[in-house]
Amino acid sequence: MIDEIMKYNEAFVKNNEYEKYITSKYPDKKLAIVSCMDTRLTQLLPAALGLKNGDAKIIQNAGGVISHPFGSAMRSLLIGIYELYVEEILVIGHTDCGARYIDSQKMIEKMKAQGITQENINLLKYCGVDFDSWLGGFMDLEVSIRKSVDMICSHPLVPKTVVVHGLIIDSVTGELTKVI
Repeated sequence: MIDEIMKYNEAFVKNNEYEKYITSKYPDKKLAIVSCMDTRLTQLLPAALGLKNGDAKIIQNAGGVISHPFGSAMRSLLIGIYELYVEEILVIGHTDCGARYIDSQKMIEKMKAQGITQENINLLKYCGVDFDSWLGGFMDLEVSIRKSVDMICSHPLVPKTVVVHGLIIDSVTGELTKVI
């Protein structure tokens, strides 16, 4: 796969196809979006929101969840706010999310099947990793979105001037539903 990607990239650069994507590091709409890494959203999400390259910072992870107040997604939002002038944040979950019903215990079994030892799993547990909250999914999409929005809004380093919304996007049609 990497050979195919490198070959395509060589032609992309040679033919100056990058020119239509040139923008600055600052989001034109002063917007950051936290959403899922689902492949269906790669092009659908920006298209459904009317965004072009350069309009928003898009942070994607499994489930589009802010899982920890000092994790990488929150860090990215803080950098967006203080260094890149983000003034508004959208937390966008989606229908038919693959991260929704993940069972951390089943995932651990899959890890073991691929050679991860119980010793390594125990080491992480000993270091304080709660596999259920770290790797587990969520049952209610709206509750998950509200939790992420609340975590952002109540974060001690997020100024009250930052506006935060929670939405659901239909992963087929792109229709948006406002949650909060």
